[in-house]
Amino acid sequence: MTAKSQARWTEDALTALRVGRGFRLENLDPASTPGYGGGKKDGEKDLAAGLDQLAEYQERLYAASRGGTARDSVLLVLQAMDSAGKGGIVRHVVGGVDPQGIQLAAFKAPTEDELAHDFLWRIEKRVPGPGLIGVFDRSHYEDVLIGRVRGLAEPEEIERRYGAIVDFERRLTESGTRIIKVMLHISPQEQGKRLLDRLERPDKHWKYNPGDVDERSQWPAYMAAYETVLRRTSTDDAPWFVVPADRKWYARLAVQELLLETLEQIDPQWPVASFDVDAEKARLTATL
Repeated sequence: MTAKSQARWTEDALTALRVGRGFRLENLDPASTPGYGGGKKDGEKDLAAGLDQLAEYQERLYAASRGGTARDSVLLVLQAMDSAGKGGIVRHVVGGVDPQGIQLAAFKAPTEDELAHDFLWRIEKRVPGPGLIGVFDRSHYEDVLIGRVRGLAEPEEIERRYGAIVDFERRLTESGTRIIKVMLHISPQEQGKRLLDRLERPDKHWKYNPGDVDERSQWPAYMAAYETVLRRTSTDDAPWFVVPADRKWYARLAVQELLLETLEQIDPQWPVASFDVDAEKARLTATL
């Protein structure tokens, strides 16, 4: 639990939001605020306060790999139904730190070239290197979510992919990457309100996709697909965290707290100077 908001976080976000044995989406209220005892105004204050802390951690992580030998990195995976708030989290949480330390990848429908390779081929090229915080706006999980619901792959291939994902993520963690997999859990009612808001505002029309209405008709199938993903791919190395997303302020705060607690565990340190600081001060002073 980070120092900046421990009075209102009654439990670590890494614990409160982690998918455990027997977890069911239907038992989690999308409007709830697990682990957090404050309201909207408190959450907005804590989010603002956490930006400076996140920025410092990010700079230390970056510096430890560039000026030292650290191999740590962080990968934030964001998965959700449309309009659940992935873009808002990228802007309001990750957008507040130095962009040179962030690597953002938004995965859309695969190209012909990507389809000619294994589904993980395009993903592996975008994993964050040492010192970076990577963000996947959608990810390899599309291939076992849309792939399953829309029948874009044979059932046997979908089954193979679950195992391939677990192996892939294990390799990443072994190389020094901390993976934070977040499902933003929005209710169909709240999603409908947000989509309608996009239609009523000309400045939001560009965000509206007519296909979103078609996807809503598949809601039960998508929830079943997510349940399977959570059950089959939440591991000790790379657990899933389900964040209720009907309250935008809470979703943003919760993801920020997951990042802060993870970086706190890594505890990146400023690299030690490889030169004699006092000698360099004397040399520089002599030039003034």
